[in-house]
Amino acid sequence: MEGVSPEPLRSELDSKSKHDTAKEDDDALKDSTEAEVTKIRLMRAFVESRDPSSKEENDLMMRRFLRARSLDVEKASAMFLKYLKWKRSFVPNGCISPSEIAEDIAQDKVFTQGLDKKGRPIVVTFAAKHFQSKNGADGFKRYVVFVLEKLCSRMPPGQEKFLAIADIKGWAYVNSDLRGYLNSLSILQDCYPERLGKMLIVHAPYMFMKIWKMIYPFIDENTKKKIVFVENKKLKSTLLEEIEESQIPDIYGGQMPLVPIQNS
Repeated sequence: MEGVSPEPLRSELDSKSKHDTAKEDDDALKDSTEAEVTKIRLMRAFVESRDPSSKEENDLMMRRFLRARSLDVEKASAMFLKYLKWKRSFVPNGCISPSEIAEDIAQDKVFTQGLDKKGRPIVVTFAAKHFQSKNGADGFKRYVVFVLEKLCSRMPPGQEKFLAIADIKGWAYVNSDLRGYLNSLSILQDCYPERLGKMLIVHAPYMFMKIWKMIYPFIDENTKKKIVFVENKKLKSTLLEEIEESQIPDIYGGQMPLVPIQNS
């Protein structure tokens, strides 16, 4: 625009974006109980006194950590402060670059597309396409963060959770990565609490259950309630309980083609 400096325009746009985001957060917080609202304030005052960077995080995040710790302010605050420290050290640039996780991206094992009946993004993981990273544990952990951030970015306003379909078809011991599974679980539970809405485990072979028995004790009680093993003969009917047919992935008889997570 002739005669107008771009800086004021950028400042105005940033201000408008922050205003819109704040309004969306306020709308999403309307379903909070009085106890939650009170404890969000208490938690915010506490964590901001310990780590000033927590001022940048919104009340929705505070609420997720509180809910993950049954509204115990002390436990939720400790969990949240630990998360902030982890984020600074593990994701110093604020995001994971695809170049950092090229090996995992090349395996083409996580896809996304569509929303379930509650408006939650759908993610599909294929366990038989996963192999232990040659770059060590941190490589796969970075991939997990990349996937979770992609899912969070796809959530409609007012939505905080996603629905996962874990497809174990064709899984063999060569795909077994107990450390990788436990690291994924730890990141999900400790750094992205209350983001998983539901997980449907499909096509699970018998030998996978041996690994599952080793993972299960590390799953917290809230997460356990969200995990469902689906019988092969009930796959389509179970998906239809959660997802409209137009949004069900086409590989399960629906109409939605899957897109690799890195392209979403």
